[in-house]
Amino acid sequence: MTQPTKVIVDCTTGEETILPLTAEEITQMEADALAAAAQQEEATQAAAALAALKASAKAKLIAGQPLTAEEADTLVI
Repeated sequence: MTQPTKVIVDCTTGEETILPLTAEEITQMEADALAAAAQQEEATQAAAALAALKASAKAKLIAGQPLTAEEADTLVI
């Protein structure tokens, strides 16, 4: 595997410097990636739960059954 690098650009001169990441920066990058993956998983689960709730509310409306408060909240815009 290649060593991760960072690019530093001096805006006044336009000079670009490419430096390898330190061990601490690599550790932080990996921790950030894990946190982002966990956050994405939570968002995916929340979206799936909302979709299921909306589907349940729609099915109950079609069947003429009463909605729960949570189901009714998904329909209010």
